[in-house]
Amino acid sequence: LDSIRLIEAFYDKVFAAGIKPISLGGDHTIVLPILRALNRKLKQPVAMVHVDAHADVNDTMYGEKIAHGTPFRRAIEEGLIDTNKMVQIGLRGTGYSAEDFDWCRQQGIRVVQAEECWYQSLAPLMQEVRERIGNTPAYISFDIDGLDPSFAPGTGTPEVGGLSVMQGLEIIRGC
Repeated sequence: LDSIRLIEAFYDKVFAAGIKPISLGGDHTIVLPILRALNRKLKQPVAMVHVDAHADVNDTMYGEKIAHGTPFRRAIEEGLIDTNKMVQIGLRGTGYSAEDFDWCRQQGIRVVQAEECWYQSLAPLMQEVRERIGNTPAYISFDIDGLDPSFAPGTGTPEVGGLSVMQGLEIIRGC
C-alpha cells in the first residue's frame, strides 16, 4: 500500500504542474493511484479505453483488494471512471471468474471481446469509441497482453487469439 500512496503523491505533482503524462511499465496496479490523482485534478470521472486480454475487475486477488487484477473494479467503486464512457477491447481467454465480462457489462461498459476484432480493421470501432467518449477527459490503458503473444511474447499472462500489432496501432491512432 505504500507504493500506492507514493504513486498517488507523484501523480498529484504531475497533474498540478499541468502535465499530461504517458506512463509506461509496471502492471495494472498503477492505474488506481493514477486515476485517484487525476480525479482530484479534474473533479470528475474520466472516460476509459482499456485494451487488455483480461478485464482486471476482480473483487480480490490473492486475498488483496488492490492488485493487478482489481484496479478497474476499485476505480469504478470509487467513482473515478464513467462506465458509460468506458470501452474494454481485446478481452478473451480465461478470466479469474466466469462473471468477469458480465460484471463489466452490468456496469454499462462496452466490452469488445477479441473475437469481435478478428479479421477486420478496428477503425469503425474507434469511431464508435470516440462518439461514446465525446469531450469527456479520457484515460487510455494498453496492457501488452491485449496483443496476441505471437507479437508480444514477453508478457507474463499470454492469451492466444489477441489483437494484431496493426489493430493496436488503429486503437492508439483512433483515440
